[in-house]
Amino acid sequence: MIAGVLNIIYGIAASGRCRFLGEQHAVRFSSLHTWGWITIILGAIQLTASLSLLGGGAYGRFVGLVAAMLGAVGALLDVGGEHPWWAWALGVFAICVVCIHGLAVMGEPEQV
Repeated sequence: MIAGVLNIIYGIAASGRCRFLGEQHAVRFSSLHTWGWITIILGAIQLTASLSLLGGGAYGRFVGLVAAMLGAVGALLDVGGEHPWWAWALGVFAICVVCIHGLAVMGEPEQV
């Protein structure tokens, strides 16, 4: 849910051409505006998945697994980057692995 809300906020900032994001995303997409809308849509999907997960829905579990897997791959791709904050990517990777495990075993009966 937190990732969904943050992605929506970042998407609004990117589509509004906010100065703190810079133009580094323009290399991957046609413009920062395009990146902003993609991020808004991704955030909305994550937010609906988290609400579905709170209600016990299978949609939230599936989308949560996919999002955590993509987040883990993205974090691993960020390790060893040129910026000094790449060590945080290891923490993000660990959180994604914990989320994947939790969603994979969710709903299984406890063994005594």
